[in-house]
Amino acid sequence: MAIKIALAGNPNCGKTTLFNALTGSNQFVGNWPGVTVEKKEGKLKGHKDVIIMDLPGIYSLSPYTLEEVVARNYLINDKPDAILNIVDGTNIERNLYLSTQLMELGIPVIMAVNMMDVVEKSGDKIHIDKLSKKLGCEVVEISALKGNGVAKAAEKAVKIANRKDAAVPVHKFAPEVESVLDSIENKLGSDIPEEQKRFFAIKLLEKDDKISAQMKRVPDVAEEIDAIEKELDDDTESIITNERYVYISSIINECYTKVSKGKLSTSDKIDRIVTNRFLALPIFALVMFIVYYVSVTTVGTWATDWANDGVFGEGWSLFGLQIPGIPVLLESALNAIGCAGWLQGLILDGIVAGVGAVLGFVPQMLVLFIFLAFLEACGYMARIAFIMDRIFRKFGLSGKSFIPMLIGSGCGVPGIMASRTIENDRDRKMTIMTTTFVPCGAKLPIIGLIAGALFGGAWWVAPSAYFVGIAAIICSGIILKKTKMFAGDPAPFVMELPAYHLPTVGNVLRSMWERGWSFIKKAGTIILLSTILVWFTSYFGWVDGKFRMLEDMELNHSILAAVGNGIAWIFTPLGWGDWRSAVAAITGLVAKENVVGTFGILYGFAEVAEEGNEIWGTLAGSMTAVAAYSFLVFNLLCAPCFAAMGAIKREMNNVKWFWFAIGYQTLLAYVVSLCVYQIGTFITTGVFGAGVVVAVLLIIGFIYLLVRPYKESRTLKVDLRSAASAK
Repeated sequence: MAIKIALAGNPNCGKTTLFNALTGSNQFVGNWPGVTVEKKEGKLKGHKDVIIMDLPGIYSLSPYTLEEVVARNYLINDKPDAILNIVDGTNIERNLYLSTQLMELGIPVIMAVNMMDVVEKSGDKIHIDKLSKKLGCEVVEISALKGNGVAKAAEKAVKIANRKDAAVPVHKFAPEVESVLDSIENKLGSDIPEEQKRFFAIKLLEKDDKISAQMKRVPDVAEEIDAIEKELDDDTESIITNERYVYISSIINECYTKVSKGKLSTSDKIDRIVTNRFLALPIFALVMFIVYYVSVTTVGTWATDWANDGVFGEGWSLFGLQIPGIPVLLESALNAIGCAGWLQGLILDGIVAGVGAVLGFVPQMLVLFIFLAFLEACGYMARIAFIMDRIFRKFGLSGKSFIPMLIGSGCGVPGIMASRTIENDRDRKMTIMTTTFVPCGAKLPIIGLIAGALFGGAWWVAPSAYFVGIAAIICSGIILKKTKMFAGDPAPFVMELPAYHLPTVGNVLRSMWERGWSFIKKAGTIILLSTILVWFTSYFGWVDGKFRMLEDMELNHSILAAVGNGIAWIFTPLGWGDWRSAVAAITGLVAKENVVGTFGILYGFAEVAEEGNEIWGTLAGSMTAVAAYSFLVFNLLCAPCFAAMGAIKREMNNVKWFWFAIGYQTLLAYVVSLCVYQIGTFITTGVFGAGVVVAVLLIIGFIYLLVRPYKESRTLKVDLRSAASAK
């Protein structure tokens, strides 16, 4: 029978790093049954019969958040064989609060004090032997980042899990509290396991609503609670909390020698600059500018151009040798075997043109993902959330909402999933609805294509696309918070900032590869099928009453052209009523990369470089520069790809809320794109028509929604006046 070991610890204590070190590639990710909190488990390296379960990062076992509910239910109901409790050695007092609760569960505990290299570097000293003796469990020093002590901690966890008579550490409260707990334990029914009775007794004393059903079985508990509250002149929940910290303080005083007391750590010194009230935002803007400048404009572009022009183009030179690209090699091979014309067209004009156009941007994305992984691992991402909380709170969102949006700049799906950390349901729903406004990696090809093809590679196009996304988030926050569905103050934002540290190359590359591989898999599945469908419907149609394969000049007779012409009128007010653009926008709902892939097929090119030189003439002939920007804005703001839609549906867990989110995103995209085209055309050409009138009215309505007062504030004024008149 497999041994189960649960990893438990506070957020940012290094638990994920330890989990990766223990399991390597033997990991499985899913959702916990019935809730939308990520479930990670894996097999311990070198032990096929040992399963490591990574519990969500939590501060306590009080069921206030989904993460805490999941962790507590797993520990009580599934009861793992052992708990490996990861404690941040740089903030041990705060971390020990969860440890005291874990020790009450009746499960053997091994404590791993992490970041010991940072503790030693600061000159502080944690006396591990004394700590182990005081806690009553084995304590191991580790550095998950460097791999020090990791194997030893795992071995001890396996060893104690195998021991059926393993001692379970239990800390003691004050005598009067212990007396009440003993009394409650004796009154608990036999259906509660003996080893869990202490946990339930403490939770009953804390008046835990989640186990109120147990109160009915022990009616005298209320009397016990009233008695101790009168004796100690406090509510029992505060009493227990205070008792825990008294116990923790006694441990810290004997087991922790802080040499650096009163001195600022390196992280504190850095934070004085990067979280400074005046410097924080400029520094953040500079950091993100460098990230996207290198990823999109310089190194990323060089790598993407090499992939587009070389791998998926004519080829490249290497040490004087001319190496042909994939299209050239495939065409030669297909000609050599006498491949049928339709099959050759499918492979070259469909699969290679479509999938190749998308895969050509993989190098660019990998560069971006490396930067994002580094910022996350070094601890700067947590600071960004803290910095943005001051701004987002003014627009109805908390700093926690910025974390999903920042993650969403790589891919919308994990960005949407990251909203799970937001406790307030209204804030979480609003974050889910607005996260995909931030341009994800899949939208980078669209930005690059439009910027190069119709704006001559102008430097302002790409940054403006990101500003449009941020503006959409801020405006949505202001407008939605004034509705009844989202009314209310943002939830308080509390985050423990981890110490800065240099991440290992392995962790950064692993994170980069996980994100990149997800993109590549999408290109090999969803995008592949989409390009085959687009090719077939583009190159087959009815001519003179006959259904046949079409030539390049006959695409207007294709199935796709018929479908495109049927829906193109919807987008005519936006300036791009051409059937090709309409079809590209619709295929973008499957995967945003499909927009570029569809253009690659419809305009008959084997590759579409970022500058868009190959399709400059055709695109310029089908839409104006203003219409092209309208097209770009629509694809940035409208409903995301199918994968992200699926994530929205899972996270919303409600069909009506899902359709409201998709409808809001699409409507906002349509309105903004219409205003961009109509007002932009009026400014550039001076042509005034009904479309301009509609756009002006929409802008006026939009401004009204932004500036109108909150209903709650009006109600408050009325109440205050009533109260004043009553006096």
